[in-house]
Amino acid sequence: MKKIAVILSGCGVFDGSEIHEAVLTMLAINQQGAQYSCFAPDINQYHVINHLTGEVSEDESRNVLVESARIARGEVADVKTLVVDDFDGLILPGGFGAAKNLSDFAVNGDKCRLQADVLTACQAFARANKAAGYICIAPAMIPLVYGKGTKMTIGTDSDTAAAVTAMGAEHLNCPVNDIVIDKDHKLVSTPAYMLANNMVEAASGINLLVKEVLAMA
Repeated sequence: MKKIAVILSGCGVFDGSEIHEAVLTMLAINQQGAQYSCFAPDINQYHVINHLTGEVSEDESRNVLVESARIARGEVADVKTLVVDDFDGLILPGGFGAAKNLSDFAVNGDKCRLQADVLTACQAFARANKAAGYICIAPAMIPLVYGKGTKMTIGTDSDTAAAVTAMGAEHLNCPVNDIVIDKDHKLVSTPAYMLANNMVEAASGINLLVKEVLAMA
């Protein structure tokens, strides 16, 4: 049975993993006959957002690994412990946590950097030529993992596309129900909630992404 590592970035669309995307990813992996294990960096979030009001909780601090455990039902490990040889592929759901905690893309745009432990894990899969899938805003991390010229998508948002293009990626516009495949790098990306209006639309692309990652694994 194929095994997929899933890297989470907290819990909640505005400051962590997009919960629907994360759950749909894990569901699709299981439904398609594979297993998953969840990982997250053991760091503090960039900030905490009150998801009811949309405002920053100024006096509150949360840990990305601890928050990710909410989605993973406690079954999550520090990304430092991720051993690439134990897995056939890698998937990163989106949510602002990918752009605030796993990287600082939300703050620094095309001058962004990846969190060190996450970069090490993602580059290990790239160097091992193992399949990987990046969802929603997570594909903004791709140029820093795979280098220039990598084919990817964040959907159709022109400003975000311009930023990843400036980072060296080859951005391709993509509808919510489709995926972009870079066969040379065994890499798949899909827009999900960069474009989706509901879970059904998000699932349409995520299911395709998981299918392709498993096929390439």
